[in-house]
Amino acid sequence: MAVDYTVIVVYLAGMLAMGWWGMRRAKSKSEFLVAGRRLGPWMYSGTMAAIVLGGASTIGGVGLGYTHGLSGAWMVFTIGLGLLALSVFFSARIARLKVYTVSEMLDLRYGGRAGVLSGVVMWAYTLMLAVTSTIAYATIFDVLFDMNRTLAIVIGGSIVVAYSTLGGMWSITLTDMVQFVVKTVGVLLLLLPIAVVKAGGFGEMRDKLPDEYFAPLGIGGETIFTYVLIYTFGMLIGQDIWQRVFTARSDKVARYGGTVAGTYCLVYALAGAVIGTAAKVMYPKLPSADAAFATIVKDELPMGVRGLVLAAALAAVMSTSSGALIACATVANNDIWARVRGAVRAGADAGEPHDEVKGNRLFILVMGVAVIGVSIALNDVVQALTVAYNLLVGGLLVPILGGLLWRRGTAAGALSAVVAGGGSVIGLMWWYGILANEPIYYGLLTSLVVYVAVSLATPPTDPVVLSAWRERVAGRSPEPTAPEASVAA
Repeated sequence: MAVDYTVIVVYLAGMLAMGWWGMRRAKSKSEFLVAGRRLGPWMYSGTMAAIVLGGASTIGGVGLGYTHGLSGAWMVFTIGLGLLALSVFFSARIARLKVYTVSEMLDLRYGGRAGVLSGVVMWAYTLMLAVTSTIAYATIFDVLFDMNRTLAIVIGGSIVVAYSTLGGMWSITLTDMVQFVVKTVGVLLLLLPIAVVKAGGFGEMRDKLPDEYFAPLGIGGETIFTYVLIYTFGMLIGQDIWQRVFTARSDKVARYGGTVAGTYCLVYALAGAVIGTAAKVMYPKLPSADAAFATIVKDELPMGVRGLVLAAALAAVMSTSSGALIACATVANNDIWARVRGAVRAGADAGEPHDEVKGNRLFILVMGVAVIGVSIALNDVVQALTVAYNLLVGGLLVPILGGLLWRRGTAAGALSAVVAGGGSVIGLMWWYGILANEPIYYGLLTSLVVYVAVSLATPPTDPVVLSAWRERVAGRSPEPTAPEASVAA
């Protein structure tokens, strides 16, 4: 294992070095939070694919393949579909808005009255997303070093917090590009063919497993529909995803680069399912489906290759974790704290200058420490991730897409939809159970009905607000410099 350990240590040291290099480039708020909005198609595609394909897509995707066969690809497949839909239909106008958060978009569209509440919901989502990614370090470090769970979370989480705090989005972009390459080589080019060969090839796999393992809809139509609601729609509105769209150099880069990343996700989904199916042939009685990835890597791969594939698993976890962390800190600082501070000070020192980079860096550090603490205390990753996505989609999907697609939507309708949808999801999760499908079904329907009804019952949005919104969507207005919405602590 000495060679494998060396590969992992060199990889982790490289992540920290990337963070230090990124710190030299992040000299302004725009550079720190959205990489100066300067990413070209190659870097944009790689970093977008890296953030959406995390530990759940890698370790969890293989686990679903172990349990359900090829239809286990549907979870990651719906993530890819969501990214394709975002890129083709919405990314160009999102990139032209020149904002930093989803809540800023809602303020622009509805006249400055929807941001705080939506910011709280988005902050809760990004926090839990970062937590679930951080918990995954325990699984990987346990395979590598037989390490205590708490220590594994602290070490893995600290490395991500360190490079994210140092250089913000520039550091995360650079590390994500490395992680994208490592994942591609480790999972697609090495683990996938080796797993299939070790399982005896596709013919042997078909002979040894039931037919339902090779049925496209074997996982169940209701499960696939729920994945679409949660993950496909979640890709359309998550702050972690939008913040990457904001890094694109142009709307064309956002559209075409995102399409490439989405297509890559579809390939990655199928690869994970095939690896899991092969693991089922080799290890038919594993105690946990999520152990399939670690088991096949530990027992079947040669020295050195094993270290690279485990580095690929670390890359998957780190890319999602760092993206969720900077999104969480951006929302906490720009959508919540800046507004609260502005209300308390009531403009008493509105002209006082603030170091925006230092403030956002501090928030990443604070949120990072909080994420590590919650990760240590929390055990059930699936429940935490389900709560996060249910709140995001149930509370914010309708107001966001309504603002982008329906001119008649109003601020009162948006706020009512957030409260009704989010409240319904919470209540229904308590009634039916956190993992039930009903909360997202009925919560989303409630949000839609309330949004339409309240919007039609209230006066239309001010024409001046709508005119300014259209100018921004068309890319004819400069980036905003609102004093209190963008300052740091």
